[in-house]
Amino acid sequence: LHERFTLPAMYAPVAVRLLSEEHFDAQGHAYDISEGGLRFELDRPIPPGTQVAVQVTLPGPPEGGPDGPGRSVFAVANIVWLQDEDEPGPVRMAAVFSRFAREGDRDRLLRQLGSGRFCRAA
Repeated sequence: LHERFTLPAMYAPVAVRLLSEEHFDAQGHAYDISEGGLRFELDRPIPPGTQVAVQVTLPGPPEGGPDGPGRSVFAVANIVWLQDEDEPGPVRMAAVFSRFAREGDRDRLLRQLGSGRFCRAA
């Protein structure tokens, strides 16, 4: 089990796309994240069992300076939980990472989570 970290409300943008799509067309915000996945919200629901590509941009300075890889982490994930989608407003859901998309994304995420800037989730 991976330790989860709470992210500041509205300061951790998430972009999601189905693997069959080319562009990240769904935008939202992450609530918490771990090495194994994240909890986030979007304006539209994505059914559990759906495999998606996720871009998470953690708050804070870009890693590696102006020419570094930045703050974003890219992963392929499976939607595993969906809040009651009949409620008005954004829909909360959770995804489990199946793999990181780029070389170094996992290490970048772990360095940022270990930086002390984020609180452990309850």
